[in-house]
Amino acid sequence: MKKSNPFVRVLVLGVLFAATAACWSASKQERAVQYVDDSVITAQVKALLASDDLLRSFQVSVETSQGVVQLSGFVGSQDSADQAGRVAMGVQGVSSVRNDLVVQ
Repeated sequence: MKKSNPFVRVLVLGVLFAATAACWSASKQERAVQYVDDSVITAQVKALLASDDLLRSFQVSVETSQGVVQLSGFVGSQDSADQAGRVAMGVQGVSSVRNDLVVQ
């Protein structure tokens, strides 16, 4: 039976370690990018809601996770709730809107 070269073993282990470390680093970076993207989406949605004549008088909370925007709070009419959903959906990077606004 032929013995394997210790240099080859070390080289193979080094390559495997480097590949594993690169994958771990990439996933950590992706999470950081997603967090920044979600923060930007939230800020854009809040700014658009505050500038909308129909919605500016209502307090609407906005949270974003992985491109999904959740709207919560109270509005005066169903039209206002629908408009808030349309505004949020119009922001780049939004994959869907969970509209939990309550009409009072």
